[in-house]
Amino acid sequence: MTAHEGTRTYDAVIVGGGHNGLVAAAYLARAGRSVLVLERLDHTGGAAVSTRPFPGVDARLSRYSYLVSLLPRKIVRELELDFRVRTRTVSSYTPAERDGRPTGLLVGGGEQRTREAFARLTGSENEYRAWQRFYGMTGRVAERVFPTLTGPLPTREELRRTVDDEEAWRALFEEPIGVAVEENFTDDLVRGVVLTDALIGTFADAHDPALEQNRCFLYHVIGGGTGDWDVPVGGMGALTDALAAAARDAGAVIATGHEAVRIETDGRTAEVTHRTAGGEGVAAARHVLVNASPRELAALTGDTPPAPAEGAQLKVNMLLTRLPRLRDSSVDPREAFAGTFHIAEGYGQLAAAHAQAAAGELPAAPPSEIYCHSLTDPTILGPELAARGYQTLTLFGLHTPARLFARDNDAVREELLTATLAQFDAHLAEPLADCLATDADGRPCLEAKSPLDLERDLGLPGGNIFHRALSWPHAQEGTGRWGVETRHANVLLCGAGAVRGGGVSGVPGHNAAMAVLEAR
Repeated sequence: MTAHEGTRTYDAVIVGGGHNGLVAAAYLARAGRSVLVLERLDHTGGAAVSTRPFPGVDARLSRYSYLVSLLPRKIVRELELDFRVRTRTVSSYTPAERDGRPTGLLVGGGEQRTREAFARLTGSENEYRAWQRFYGMTGRVAERVFPTLTGPLPTREELRRTVDDEEAWRALFEEPIGVAVEENFTDDLVRGVVLTDALIGTFADAHDPALEQNRCFLYHVIGGGTGDWDVPVGGMGALTDALAAAARDAGAVIATGHEAVRIETDGRTAEVTHRTAGGEGVAAARHVLVNASPRELAALTGDTPPAPAEGAQLKVNMLLTRLPRLRDSSVDPREAFAGTFHIAEGYGQLAAAHAQAAAGELPAAPPSEIYCHSLTDPTILGPELAARGYQTLTLFGLHTPARLFARDNDAVREELLTATLAQFDAHLAEPLADCLATDADGRPCLEAKSPLDLERDLGLPGGNIFHRALSWPHAQEGTGRWGVETRHANVLLCGAGAVRGGGVSGVPGHNAAMAVLEAR
């Protein structure tokens, strides 16, 4: 393909300035390649941004993506990023009612305290011992699998040998995760807490034979080689700001307000047509890296689109004047909300919610989980808000597939939000509404986003936060050497829909950059 006269040719044009595109740009520019990043919006960061969503309120929230686990330390180190995370002091708290009294399960605060919490909830130490065994197993898998994410794809058998534990392989890779949950645990609440990691943004039953829930579970327990989910200091935007700075400092050109509309390639060179407020332009490239969904990639190249994707979550951001008191007075709210606060996520409740949503109904008891960023990282609050004790809350709802919102997105979102907050209020000693801050216009500081909102705002297909169903972290037919290849030799997919994509990881961006450098 011959470039149009006057068109500049880059070594790489990257479509999309989300965190993966910025990772790829920084690696390639640092390797001496000429790089152009085309971003449709007026800012970089994609779903990994910090914003002030409430008018007149000095609080920078991680509006969409909010915790970090899958970002390899090697990427932070190699790109010399000014970015830090903080470990949460508590893993989770799950309120419950047993024998007519409010109680709960606090995981964290030391081994002895966690052991006592299990015994107090279940009446014995059996579930705690099972918890230790089970997460000892997932921890060993994490240590072995996580380092493979930034290398060429292993074959399934190579990964099996790397795991080197047939019981773990069966539990995580071959049988529905529900089998392992039921084999290892007996308490309904404990079973539910374990299962939730298989359902984040994933609409599946514990026993779904397609094992989509297993893939979701696997990525949630291998992060960092430990499975820990950490808080980004300064909010998620601190990461993408650092990445954009690293890419620019290395010489990459980042063009916001430039929407890519077409990619033409002969496998050796390519042209990317982009649209701005002033008209259309063309950039030529030796390689094109697409930091967008597989659906968008197909639209740009004119290829057959993949099967439709569907998201299944409700995201709610809140700012409170204080944390609400809990009915379970044995736990301090500052601990309960520091980790993941589980609501309506017993094993039976999760199964019922899935069945209702699969039948086209909103779950009667919508399951969700909440955490408070500002307890771990108060820097996201302005000094005055922090001094007055304000706190943020992030709620992530499960089992709410996009199809439920199709008839009337606004009305269904409001109905679901009301039902979700009612489940939350059931465990509080005071109404959440009494704790909500108000913005400059006197409105409660609360915003909710359905899957359809995420599709509209961020271009996520069907609102799916992973762009499509998560993949196994090993080679399969047609996945290529790095899991980023497409049918066009010089067009790579570096977004969440790549193999080993999903979450805030930078892994697809790293792997696409390595594929380009290896090709040269």
